[in-house]
Order: sequence, then structure tokens, then C-alpha cells
Amino acid sequence: MPTLRLLALLTVCSLSQAAEVKYDFAPNFLGTPPGKAQIGNGHGEIAVDSAGLIYVSVQEKDAGIQVYGKDGKYVKTLALPNSLHGFVIRKSAEGEFLYGAVLNEQRLIKAKLDGTVVMEIKPDAFPSDKGKAKDKNGKAVNALKLTNCDVAANGDIFLVDGYGKSWVFVFDKDGKFKSVFGGPTQIVDGKGFANTHKIFVDNRFSPARLLCLDRGNNRMFHVDLDGSNPQMIANKGLRNPSSASFHGELMCVAEIAGRVSVWNKEGKMLAELGSNENTGANGTKKETNTPGVKPADWREGVVTSPHGITFDNDGNILETEWNQFGRVLRWNRK
Repeated sequence: MPTLRLLALLTVCSLSQAAEVKYDFAPNFLGTPPGKAQIGNGHGEIAVDSAGLIYVSVQEKDAGIQVYGKDGKYVKTLALPNSLHGFVIRKSAEGEFLYGAVLNEQRLIKAKLDGTVVMEIKPDAFPSDKGKAKDKNGKAVNALKLTNCDVAANGDIFLVDGYGKSWVFVFDKDGKFKSVFGGPTQIVDGKGFANTHKIFVDNRFSPARLLCLDRGNNRMFHVDLDGSNPQMIANKGLRNPSSASFHGELMCVAEIAGRVSVWNKEGKMLAELGSNENTGANGTKKETNTPGVKPADWREGVVTSPHGITFDNDGNILETEWNQFGRVLRWNRK
């Protein structure tokens, strides 16, 4: 074989191996609070702070966030609103804060990591033509159904109305309204935004982009931070993407119809984890996109309804499910 051809093949093989990512499932990683057999009703998100502590939202009274150590052992509970559907932990010059979209109250909170709320964006801060509606009697009602948020490097806060019309609202760092885009009227590849479940600022790019997990159209795409310049990542072969996280140039995605996937910066899927083919023990039981799968029916390493996801600081993956009992799975990067 000619030397140049051999060198070329070796280079290709080397690049392929460098791009390969592999993970091992870590069974029974996360513990439970004292006296509880399960975490508790989950319909939210999971995140990791700079110290490696793990935060899981739980829909129970006085238990908005459960905090666990790097070893998966329970540490404490933060009495934040129990309908924190989507939240992120972000660090700035001011410190490290949790930003959360409170679904049942239609507001955003900014809190210290001890649970102290230091700022909120209330429903009346949203533009009236997007945040208000009228019921059948003509009475004004709140039409917002906020599902997630994220924060840009300049402090701008992005909030998505993912269970409503999928408007994306932009506020400044002090909670003052700036702009709105998305919704059913902004067309991307022939379709408006629909059940845009969660959004995230993607700092893998310069300038940063906004990742939109457009679950209603079973696709994910980027827009610039002003809502312009849509760029499709994938619109085929997905399982209803619901949440995402970034580590280096990688992105992991929680797909509520039964899969966790890992993607590179170029939009290529590199790994599938926990894939559930809806077979179940008897070949007919449905296990995905439902909160009702009981612990006795959970299968080790097989997801049911991935709803939230995060990389930890070492690139391992933690995924939380839409499940009435509460379920968190972990995969360690090899």
C-alpha cells in the first residue's frame, strides 16, 4: 500500500476513534431521602453545580429540589416551588444561581443554591398579547405555561411557553422584558414552534445560539439569540426531544419516547443510551411517554420517559424521568 494512502487511512481511523464516545450504565446510583423508598413524583429537571452536587426537582409539598452528593447520597431538600418544570444552574460574577420556570405559577425564580429566592419575573411582566387570554365568559386569564429557561453570558434570561404557544421571551438580567419570538407564527422548515418543551443557550458556538427542543414537531434546531437564522439539527429519527445538556463539544438529549442520545457539535448522533423499544416483559406493555411505570416494572439501564438531563462536571450523564415515583439514571463516560 502506498505510504500516503496508509497515512491517510491511519489519520481517518485516529479521528474516528477520537470522536467515539462510550458510556457504562451505573445501576442504583442515586439514593433517596431518609424514610422514603422512592425519590418522589418527578416532572422536571436535573442539574449539577460547580461543586458537583446534584439537584433534582420533585413535585411534592415543601420539596421543590432534592440535593445529592457526588456519590449519589441524599444531602438536603430545598423548599422551592414544587412545580419547577425546568431549571438550570448558572455561574456568573455575582455567584452561582438556580433559575427555574415555575409551571403552575407561571413565573420565573432566581435563587441562591441554599434555596433563597433573590428575584422573580411575575406573570404581569410578560407582554399582554402573549401572556393573557380570555375564558369563555370573556374574563381575562393567564395563558402562560412556562416550561424552561436559560441565561446568556450577558445575563439575558430566556423563557419558553412550552405548554402554551411556544413563545420564547427574553428578559434582561434584572427581569425587564426585552423581546419575544418563536410561537406558532415563526416558521422553521414549514412549521411553527410547537410544544417547544425546553430551550438552552448553546455556548459551544461563537456567537452563542439557542437550542430549541421542538417536541411537538419531533425536531431540534438552533436559532441566534435574537430568534433569527434557524438552523436545523435533526428532524428525523428522534423520539420527542425534551431536554439537553452540554459538555465540551458534546450534547446529550433526553427523548421522552424512550431514549437518551449523545450528539457532536456538527449534529451527528454518536451514542444511544437506555433505548426502550416499548416491548416490556409481555411484549405489549407501553413504557414510554408516561409517568405511570411502577418501580417493579423498571428495567435496569432501560429508560421509560426521559424528561430532564445533565452532564456532570466529568462528562457523565444523569437523566431524570417523568415518573410519579421518581427515577434518575446515570451513565459514566468510559
